[in-house]
Amino acid sequence: MSNFRAAIIGATGFTGIELVRLLSQHPQIELAALTSESKAGQDYADVFPQFRGLVSHQLQSYHDLHPEDIDILFLALPHRVSMSFVKEHPQWTMPIIDLSGDFRLDDPLSYEKWYDKKHVLPDRVGQAAYGLPELHEEKIRKADLIANPGCFPTASILPLAPLVAEGLIDPEYVIIDAKTGVTGAGAKSKPVNHFSSVNDNFKAYGLKTHRHSIEIQQQLDHLSSKGMRIQFTPHLLPIDRGILTTCYSRPHQAITDTELYELYQNFYRDQPFIRLVSTAPSLKQVRGSNFCDIYLTFDERTGNIISMGAIDNLVKGAAGQAVHNMNLRLGLAPDAGLSIVPLQP
Repeated sequence: MSNFRAAIIGATGFTGIELVRLLSQHPQIELAALTSESKAGQDYADVFPQFRGLVSHQLQSYHDLHPEDIDILFLALPHRVSMSFVKEHPQWTMPIIDLSGDFRLDDPLSYEKWYDKKHVLPDRVGQAAYGLPELHEEKIRKADLIANPGCFPTASILPLAPLVAEGLIDPEYVIIDAKTGVTGAGAKSKPVNHFSSVNDNFKAYGLKTHRHSIEIQQQLDHLSSKGMRIQFTPHLLPIDRGILTTCYSRPHQAITDTELYELYQNFYRDQPFIRLVSTAPSLKQVRGSNFCDIYLTFDERTGNIISMGAIDNLVKGAAGQAVHNMNLRLGLAPDAGLSIVPLQP
């Protein structure tokens, strides 16, 4: 089978670096172009020495790209920037996978409220396929614009989706307690991810206002016959990678752990990156991989279902999921280039 040519706009951020790592080893992808406005002209392996002898590409400005040489385009740009790129390049007709939050929400008013900026392409909001393959595979296969989900939403939606879709839980009682490593804040240095702030520390942030709250609620609303009410609280861990979510929901009636696992096995049948595990997951069990490990149990004392999800925020929560979406869109095997054993220890 012939190769497809991929370009990454914004190849020097954390998600861009991870995309290069994954795509450089993909059997059917040729890296056609890597862009950086601040490092244009430099060799990629000089900027990121882990790629020495593996990736030899000169970084270039996106202004120098030739769209006719690109079969699939990844936008690894910040929120509020991707939408401007899409608006300014309507002639670029290849499929685009956007890793920002600019096309994830259903309407421009929600975007303006949660991202504190008016959307420059309001007519495109709600038109992109939401790139969570376990829920939207058929839409992704046909889409020309794919909105790659946020890392927290991926780790939160997947442990809850079967319960919501089957109407088994109270839609107004869902609590998500989420923890992430510092790479979730991006590569740009800021006080929140300084070593002195993160090391030997643990804290919650974005209480009641984190923009991923609405993304999670929106996607679960699509699965529910009733509107959902989600309480989402993120926390920052003093680690590089990973997200662990613990979700609490209340079923309408008691349910056994065996029934829970049967439900999830049926719901995620044939999904290559969902692993149902028998003990509470840890982050090193998924580090560097595209897996989402899910653990389930019913607490008879409290009457709550506890569903946990563990992912690598840079892989399943970003670049790996984008590659999965690319595989679906290009008609490749869903797990092509993603058969990666997690790194432990």
